[in-house]
Formats: sequence, structure tokens, C-alpha cells
Amino acid sequence: MIRSMTGYGKAEGNVGTRKFTVELKSLNSKQLDLNVRMPSLYKEKEMKLRKWLADRVFRGKTDLSIYYEADAAEKRMTINKALISSFHEDLKEVADQIGQQDVDYLSMIMRIPDVLKPEREELNEDEWSQIMKLIEQAFEMFNSYRVQEGAGLEEDFRGRIARIQELEGGLDDLIEQRIARIKGRISGNLEEFIESEKLDKNRFEQELIYYLEKIDVSEERQRLKSNTDYFLDILTKGNAQGKKLGFISQEIGREINTLGSKANDAEIQRGVIQMKDELEKIKEQVLNVL
Repeated sequence: MIRSMTGYGKAEGNVGTRKFTVELKSLNSKQLDLNVRMPSLYKEKEMKLRKWLADRVFRGKTDLSIYYEADAAEKRMTINKALISSFHEDLKEVADQIGQQDVDYLSMIMRIPDVLKPEREELNEDEWSQIMKLIEQAFEMFNSYRVQEGAGLEEDFRGRIARIQELEGGLDDLIEQRIARIKGRISGNLEEFIESEKLDKNRFEQELIYYLEKIDVSEERQRLKSNTDYFLDILTKGNAQGKKLGFISQEIGREINTLGSKANDAEIQRGVIQMKDELEKIKEQVLNVL
């Protein structure tokens, strides 16, 4: 079964004192374009995480976001007490020298860089294991979304390919009628200028066969049938078949275009235009297939 490149998954859970949220989403793209946003504490895990995602996402413009809400009681900043004491002594000494009294040293010191700094944390492997479980949950939802969207695309493809095959099958009578008209037109034109008893029947048949071979579309029709069957076959095989379906749809387009160029008939051309319309819609949707 084919899958869409469009996907979305989300998972939430508590890890320690923090509530984590993981979001994974993707849109169509020719290659894998992966963007990962995560807290700096876990940055050392990013390369392994990217490899894990690349092995499963395959293609698409993909964004993974990991963020958390800290518990209100969580201590995020640490005070550099030694630095505060040192600044206080220096400032008090200067103030005494210039005779300045009642100075609020603390409010001045707290504005100095490095007095307050984020509390340095170390990566906890147990916490990361729990976060990975949330990432896996988000991916499962993400993949299910892709499968569901892919089922809709497959149904649409099958309907449009069936319509192309129906239109191609409807050419049988039109082509027979076209051959009869061409024979009658050429014969009528010759009889206008050449007396029937002087007409070389064998030569006429040879020239007619030569002309009809030039506008014969039996090979194009056979290749069109083979390519549309192959398209339907690929829908049920393998994984990440979007590029292959794109190549096959290009081949289908070549055969339809050749049919049109050899048509030499308004009714056949009308059928060709309808086939082109169905194929263009297929090509648009193939861009969304993984």
C-alpha cells in the first residue's frame, strides 16, 4: 500500500518533573528535508535521532519538535554567591571612599552578567529513554496518518487509470472508421484525376498500406496498456514508490501524446484530450506519494 508524504503525529507525557510534547509533521518534497528542534540538554542525541527518523520517514519536508513545560517548583537558575560577595566588597569599598551612604548594592549586583546563570544539567539516560518512547508514539500516529492519506490517493489513482484504459479501449471502433474514411478519401481523390481503368490497383494498395502504417497507433496503444497495468501493479508493491510512479506516469504521457499526434481524427483526438486530463490529475497527486 502506498503512503502519502503528508503526515502528522503528536505525543505527550510526563518525564520527571516536566511535561513533554513531541510533534512530528511532514509535507511533500523531492528528498528528505529534516528539521529537528529539541532542548539543548539532549542535543548530543540529535545525530542518532536524525538517523532513526531518516530510516523511517524516507522522504518529505519533515519537522520534529520536542519541548517541555517545567514544574513550577523546578529550579532553573543558580546564584553565584562568591561572585556576589566579591562585587559587594568592591562596591562598598568604593562607596565608602567617596562618602556615599545607603546604597542598594544587591539590586546593582544582580544586573551584572554571570551573577545569575542557568543551572547546568547532565543528560539522564533514563529520561531520554522515556522521551524516545514519546517520539515512537508520535511516529506511530504520524505513520498511520500517512497510510490513511495514501489509501485515499490509491483509490483516486485506480479510478483515473481505469478511466484512461476505458478511453483507450473505446478507440477500437474509431480507428476502424478512420481507416475506412482514409481509404475512401484517397480513392475518391485519385478517381477525380485518373480514369479507373488506368489506375494501378496493386500500386494503390501499396501506397495506402504505407500511409496507414505511418499513422498506425497499435504499438502506442499496447505500450499505454502495459504502462497503466504497471502503474496499478506498483501501487501494491514495496515501500516509498512515489518516484517510480512519477516515472511511469511520464511514460504514460508519452504514449498518449504520440496517440494524439497520429490521431488525424477529431473523435480520437477528443478521447486523447480526456486521457491527458486524467493523467494530469494523476501527476499532481503523485507528487504527494512517499
